[in-house]
Amino acid sequence: MLKALLKFFGLSGSKKVSACECANANLEGFVEYVVRTLVDAPDQVRVTTEENADSSVIRIECHKDDIGKIVGKKGKTISAIRSLVRGAAGKMNKVVSVEVND
Repeated sequence: MLKALLKFFGLSGSKKVSACECANANLEGFVEYVVRTLVDAPDQVRVTTEENADSSVIRIECHKDDIGKIVGKKGKTISAIRSLVRGAAGKMNKVVSVEVND
């Protein structure tokens, strides 16, 4: 799965990318891409990353009517997004979480 994500963002092959650069820019881009495809108002989606000393937090802001689409039934959609991000970040020895702001 990680190889597919890296290929999606053009990071496979011989190009060397630091773990920090990859985790911040590309995981944020991945989250933004997924969220924009789920919502009705993709132009109102804003994804930002907050850096802490030992971890990062990717925050999602969107139109209030679209929060349910991101969270999904019983939280399954956001749980899947978090799992993918956590797994990819773990492969790069990073701790990254995803939060939806309301």
